[in-house]
Amino acid sequence: MLSKRCALTGAIILAACVATPLSPAAADPTPKAPPAMVDALERDLGLSEEQVHTRLANEERATAVEANLTTALGGSFGGAWLNDDASKLMVATTDPAATKTIEAQGAQPVVVARSMDQLNGVMRRLDQAPQGAKAGAALWFVDVTTNLVSVQAPTVEAAQALVAAAGVDKSAVTVSATAERPSTFINIIGGAAYYIGGSRCSVGFAVTRGSTPGFTTAGHCGRAGSRTTSPTGTFQGSSFPGNDYAWVAAPNNTATPYVRGSGGANVTVRGSTQAAVGASICRSGSTTGWRCGVIRQHGASVTYQQGTVSGLTRTTACAEPGDSGGSFISGNQAQGMTSGGSGNCSVGGTTYHQPVNEALSVYGLTLRTG
Repeated sequence: MLSKRCALTGAIILAACVATPLSPAAADPTPKAPPAMVDALERDLGLSEEQVHTRLANEERATAVEANLTTALGGSFGGAWLNDDASKLMVATTDPAATKTIEAQGAQPVVVARSMDQLNGVMRRLDQAPQGAKAGAALWFVDVTTNLVSVQAPTVEAAQALVAAAGVDKSAVTVSATAERPSTFINIIGGAAYYIGGSRCSVGFAVTRGSTPGFTTAGHCGRAGSRTTSPTGTFQGSSFPGNDYAWVAAPNNTATPYVRGSGGANVTVRGSTQAAVGASICRSGSTTGWRCGVIRQHGASVTYQQGTVSGLTRTTACAEPGDSGGSFISGNQAQGMTSGGSGNCSVGGTTYHQPVNEALSVYGLTLRTG
């Protein structure tokens, strides 16, 4: 978690069609992204300006295609992901007869052994394992690119112990040792800084509840009843561990549809549609500012010192203590609030965010959009 107070193998592919690039219309490089976002993507992903616009257009198209196919494939849906340059969307299915449906949407079908429902079932079993077994592991998540659940721990033996304690099908799991040590970085921030006493965290996204303005942030930044300054407010709800979200009511302040981008320029939030695995994503925090990467997995479970948090999204965007609670955004779509991670912005790292839509739903909040 990132606030200043504290702050993957063996895919079973039975059949696959020839790669089908996203339609040319989806790759229209018409500039739509804010210049600050384009600059940051150029810097952090090593792209040209034209490649940034092409990638963002492909990602927008892929988001819509994934949503359509998730519904169309139903129980046979096995996940979706973009290739490295976001020019192709792969969509997995357990039903070989569904490949034509996938191709008709301009995506590349991959026939796999397990559906997302089955993989998520394995995740639920791991999440419900005894806390002692979970404490020995660093993280676990569905890796849609391999059609497996990945369990990572400081040692392979610790990862295997969690798998055994959960009683899951070993053929659906891969275990490995990792140097990742997710930790909380309580330095209370979001896109902009706010404070709880001498601690600092980041504002996630501006929201309203009825006529009351406020913002989302990380749950580990404060508990219900905690008071904030700059802006002045009060934590109305907070969940951590298990989840890592909270919301702060901040009366007499103005909720805006913006996230602080590169150089302090504002990026306008248009909605909160979840981006696909493989899509680019940027985060804003008071310590390291505007940093970008790509989405690696959704629905990861991570063990911090304080306990396990589930349902996080794993990304390659770096972060450091003080960035906790800050905004994750893909294109113009709000994604979540910075939770925690490993590494830093000097050597690179992995950062997790709590999806914003869960917090909006739990607390009955309305995202402020422009």
